[in-house]
Amino acid sequence: MLTYPDINPVAISMGPFEVHWYGLMYLVGFVGGWWLGWIRTRRPGTHWKAVEMSDLLFYIALGVVLGGRIGYTLFYNLPGFIEDPLVILRIWQGGMSFHGGLLGVLFAMWLFGRHTGRSFFFVTDYIAPLVTVGLGAGRIGNFINGELWGRPTDLPWGMVFPYVDAQPRHPSMLYEALLEGLLLFIVLWAFSSKPRPTMAVSGLFLLCYGLFRFGVEFVRIPDAHIGYLAFDWFTMGHLLTLPMIVFGVAFMVYAYRRKDGAVSW
Repeated sequence: MLTYPDINPVAISMGPFEVHWYGLMYLVGFVGGWWLGWIRTRRPGTHWKAVEMSDLLFYIALGVVLGGRIGYTLFYNLPGFIEDPLVILRIWQGGMSFHGGLLGVLFAMWLFGRHTGRSFFFVTDYIAPLVTVGLGAGRIGNFINGELWGRPTDLPWGMVFPYVDAQPRHPSMLYEALLEGLLLFIVLWAFSSKPRPTMAVSGLFLLCYGLFRFGVEFVRIPDAHIGYLAFDWFTMGHLLTLPMIVFGVAFMVYAYRRKDGAVSW
């Protein structure tokens, strides 16, 4: 049995100025994704230039922050927003929706594609492995904030969160950091290291993330103000993730049936 280390969510404090670990994790995600993108521009035969990575980072950051926060408000905290509209600005307190962030990034990539003369899926295939850094770092930020803990468990790595109760619980945010961050990165980086039909990498991202998130939702406690949607196990996370799995399979099937010869890099 483990005990939550009770980490101070504030990394740096200078008078009224505070820098939160949660915000720093987003910085890690953006810089890490930019660096991986820069590495990919050095591969022979690439269709991308290193100077484009800064513009790409700007579009991704805008999509993640705006989409993630707006998505969380609409999907998980609409009553709180109605009561206090300024809550949408308090990103350092947590409360970012992956599904909202995904929609925000997809819209941003559509804009970036129009700006650079690239197709939508050509862009999303390229960035899919890069965003996993942010996914993993964001879950570490959840752990530091002490949020998104799981159901009680008797497994040896069960963790007691003293501010919740004395029961060992699944550290579900760490499960997600390993699955949606590290493992998803390995899978996508290896898969996209060879030329693939357009849409295949994006499809694999949706499929793998959907499966990983769907599985973790079984041991993760849902937001208290939403609870379970059905059967004492079906959550909002399950509901939002199912379409990702369906679209992921559909994209990959379509990509390999079409085989247009285009590549993701």
